[in-house]
Amino acid sequence: MDGLLIRPMRPDEISIAVNWAAAEGWNPGLTDAVCFAATDPQGFFIGEFGGAPAATVSCVNYGAGFAFLGFYIVRQDLRGRGFGLQLWNAAIARAGPRVIGLDGVVAQQQNYRKSGFEFAYANVRYGGTLAPPDLPPAGVIALSEVPLATVEAYDASVFPAPRTAFLRAWIGSPDHVGRAVMRDGGLAGWGVIRPCRQGRKIGPLVADDRATAELVLSALLAGAGGGEISLDVPGINRDAIAMAQDLGLAPVFETARMYTGATPPLRLERVFGVTTFELG
Repeated sequence: MDGLLIRPMRPDEISIAVNWAAAEGWNPGLTDAVCFAATDPQGFFIGEFGGAPAATVSCVNYGAGFAFLGFYIVRQDLRGRGFGLQLWNAAIARAGPRVIGLDGVVAQQQNYRKSGFEFAYANVRYGGTLAPPDLPPAGVIALSEVPLATVEAYDASVFPAPRTAFLRAWIGSPDHVGRAVMRDGGLAGWGVIRPCRQGRKIGPLVADDRATAELVLSALLAGAGGGEISLDVPGINRDAIAMAQDLGLAPVFETARMYTGATPPLRLERVFGVTTFELG
């Protein structure tokens, strides 16, 4: 009972972190744990105290240059004992020399700065109720029909590192609906919608321009159905913010996207919906 035992989670234990995130109001997807486990099985840590889970954190390594930190949660009745810092340090150590990104609650920015993180921009979660279109929009195809290499090439412009395993799991999940727009022989936009503990989330939603993003979004709603929808939008993408507002969605909360080292040079004007706050 004296100390915290820190170890990697087994793949089946990642659901603990997901359930705790749900209790904190982050509203994860129903199959997120399976997709996350496929991305970096050794990137999820649990701290045990008295033989029971006490804290969680993830630091998923994407290749040799980038990692993303998430699921930083201490059980409520054990907060204030330093367990979070111990687990945090273990996660940071796993990243090694990689640049690390995170989406943290705004109130914790100062604490993250102590570990070398600097604010890059805000991500704003918009939520509301959207109806599916009467007819599926023309010119949109299933994302599964697009070669994975083509999706990866586009994703490289909006994400700091290759994430083949993640994309394969995210697109291939039977509960996820993906749609894409091809134009002039190339990929012009694509997105995924998934069921969550409450409603559905759209993410990623990436496109060359707002009109294409709206076309993909409409196709996602046609494929998965409407209802309560969440969309996480980079606050510096004015077209994405305007789109969310024009759809009647309202801001719910925001996170601080922060990085150690230089902010990666990404095409954020293409990002109309962040993939996930937990893995980037």
